[in-house]
Amino acid sequence: MSKLKLWQKEWEEAEAEWETQRQCAAKKRPIQSLKVLPKMAGITAETAKYLKWKSLWWIITKDHQGEIKRGIKKRPFFYLKELVHSLLKKQSFEREGDFFFYGVSNLKEFEQQLQNPAAILVLGFSYCHKPFECPSGRFNDQCQNAPDHFACQQCFIGKSLQASKAGNVIPLLIPTVHYIGGKIFDVVHRYPDRPILFIITACEMTLKMFGDLGNMVKIKGIGVRLDGRICNTMQAFALSERGIKPGLTVVLPETQKKILQLIRQRVEVVSKSC
Repeated sequence: MSKLKLWQKEWEEAEAEWETQRQCAAKKRPIQSLKVLPKMAGITAETAKYLKWKSLWWIITKDHQGEIKRGIKKRPFFYLKELVHSLLKKQSFEREGDFFFYGVSNLKEFEQQLQNPAAILVLGFSYCHKPFECPSGRFNDQCQNAPDHFACQQCFIGKSLQASKAGNVIPLLIPTVHYIGGKIFDVVHRYPDRPILFIITACEMTLKMFGDLGNMVKIKGIGVRLDGRICNTMQAFALSERGIKPGLTVVLPETQKKILQLIRQRVEVVSKSC
């Protein structure tokens, strides 16, 4: 049975096979990891002041490639109206642990959205979540997901992408905020009659800063909070947007399980509809 069919038909067997492969690779050539999680505030008190307006200023002034401007021009009145509506809210999301919800209030509501086989799911991962040993490099939108590469065999991103291939998923590796903003506009405009959902990993500060963009295009999804060497100041965030990110971020083990459960639900829905 192929790896793809295995994830479709025998999920537990596929996970067990992946775990065996991961352990074997880790013994031979382990990737760098955080031995101890640093105790860092998700966002510093000073950075949290006027955060919505700092975010808006960043989006406007750093859109050097025009990804956001091009998207807004397709439906300027609609998008600007929705953006203002979101900006006037106290916060652009609901939160439950490591999950930030946009357009839905909780996990149950999002799971209901996943049951629609016509929906498109964007599955995105921040580049700072890539292993240092990633064969594609870190500060880019590439992922080789090579089955024989020791780093790919130990990478949660690789596992998620392998598992989601049958789920009508658009995978994205995210180097910058403007990159993901442009890609979301592309997907929304390419599939105007289909619901767009997302699961995207990012630092807590980024999830709080840019939820208004998702609300502007009226998509629904989950932002997954990263742990580890996160960005929690504007200075650190600005450096990371230029690829200067010496630290490593991680998705906590229990949160990884929840993400995989959502991917499994999506794969099962799409498989049944075929």
